[in-house]
Amino acid sequence: MAEIPILLLAAGASHRMGQAKQLLPWGKHTLIEHQVQILLKTGQPVMVVLGCLWEQAATLMEPFPLVVLNHKQWDRGMGTSIAFGIRELEEGFPRAEGALIAQLDQPLVTESHFKKLLSSFHPGSQQIIVSRSTSGWEGVPVLFDRHYFKELQTLDGESGARKIFRQHSRNTISLESRDVLEDMDTPEAYQKFQAEFNQRSGSNPV
Repeated sequence: MAEIPILLLAAGASHRMGQAKQLLPWGKHTLIEHQVQILLKTGQPVMVVLGCLWEQAATLMEPFPLVVLNHKQWDRGMGTSIAFGIRELEEGFPRAEGALIAQLDQPLVTESHFKKLLSSFHPGSQQIIVSRSTSGWEGVPVLFDRHYFKELQTLDGESGARKIFRQHSRNTISLESRDVLEDMDTPEAYQKFQAEFNQRSGSNPV
């Protein structure tokens, strides 16, 4: 099986939410604990990019078999978090065939979707695999072939990885993920997502 580390972006301060998302209650855990539990089930290495609330979030990560990264310039935007994470990924996993980028604030994305992204990937083919909602939105979680690592390391500010897969649309494919890709950016969205998660918790969503 190809080695495709997963990079979980969890460094931001979440100004629109009014509080940092990392420590938000989610089920019986915090949001960040829930997310890493889902990602670790894929069998791939997991790297968590932290910044805001570094000490508290890093303490929560101690029981898990993963790599914790302290991005000290987290306040410069998501692009810098991606660039920093990919640099650390290349150094820590030099044989990685690609990287799967995930966000903290998409807690309804399921284990099966992450596994589908990984199983659809063909190493060495310069592939980019993006997630697509039924409404047509495309973005993270997204899997990049290692061919794009250098480009990802040039990202800065609030600019995310979308501009890269748009520039390479010929090599980009999309995988359906229903309507679970919406970012959880406000208290209202948090309550909505929690209600949906609690409703699903007794089932096995695809």
